Amino acid sequence: MRVAVVGGGVLGTMHAWQAVLRGHEVIHLEREPEARGASVRNFGLVWVSGRATGPELDTALRARELWSQLGERVPGLGFRANGSLTVLRTPAELAVAEAFAARPDAAARGTRLVDAGGARVLNPALRGDFLGALWCERDAAVEPRVAQPALRAHLAESGRYTWLPGREARAVDGRGVRDDHGDHHGADLVVLCTGATLSGLVREIAGEVPVRRVRLQMMQTEPLGERLTTSVADGDSLRYYPAYRGVELDALAASQPQPAVAAEHAMQLLMVQRADGGLTVGDTHGYAEPFPFDVVEEPYEHLRRVAEDVLGRPLPPVRHRWAGVYAQCLDTGEVVHRERVADNAWLVTGPGGRGMTCSPAIAERTAEEVGL
Repeated sequence: MRVAVVGGGVLGTMHAWQAVLRGHEVIHLEREPEARGASVRNFGLVWVSGRATGPELDTALRARELWSQLGERVPGLGFRANGSLTVLRTPAELAVAEAFAARPDAAARGTRLVDAGGARVLNPALRGDFLGALWCERDAAVEPRVAQPALRAHLAESGRYTWLPGREARAVDGRGVRDDHGDHHGADLVVLCTGATLSGLVREIAGEVPVRRVRLQMMQTEPLGERLTTSVADGDSLRYYPAYRGVELDALAASQPQPAVAAEHAMQLLMVQRADGGLTVGDTHGYAEPFPFDVVEEPYEHLRRVAEDVLGRPLPPVRHRWAGVYAQCLDTGEVVHRERVADNAWLVTGPGGRGMTCSPAIAERTAEEVGL
């Protein structure tokens, strides 16, 4: 079978991988010279710990297995099973974590509660004041800016994969897909992984899909000068990730309101060390369109303060600041929006902030569903 994948981000690239893995020929179109959307503007987290019990957690756990397998085959992904620590700085945050760690599925997530000393053994760079942390050994990380090119290079070795950047898909028909150069690419199956681009071709063939767009702000520092052995989150992530929802979280919200800037921008601290030693730090969440075209400084100042409190030292100078936009299902309980939009074409979009984490398993499920 010949498969055309539209979209060069992590979701599209994982669908190309599944097709090649199953013995098919793949042509892979991307409208930019290189993917420039959410797939390269994220933390590179393979984040199991905060996933909702049920299909979301099952998908994340399967994806974690697949990432590990891919990491062995494709070292350029930068996969590392570094785990994560969610640092708890107040009694209210600790109470949520204690209740979470006592749940039956905590072991399946590889999660347990550790005291401050135990957290510092796992990550000696955490020298700030805190009461304890949730340790998740199944969390991992990859390098988002290079993961897609590394995987594409691996796929090209098969002799059944063709990468065509700078080609915007304009039409899908029963024989394949036509691009904006006027070239027609024959395919038995077309998979559209267009990310947050929901207009143009997607609107023409699928109408309005049950997906919204979410904007975030992030930054990256100069090298830290020491190893951050785990990924790091703060207590505000308890408010954001669905795994922690419950009575204890309501009590946290009542007794410990977020600072105004964090509440306004729906913020949490996430921090990951890059291969060069720098730290990717974020993030915010904005839901009201039209999104601003510029970034604002106040959220960055808040993130810096929280990160420095956790590390117990100043952050290195900031090297990069950026904004990104990803697509999220309106029903946040849905892992992804997967829809047949023509006899030979499927649209796969809307994984939200789970895209980097879950994309290998999402692509595997698509392959099974469409009969690859």
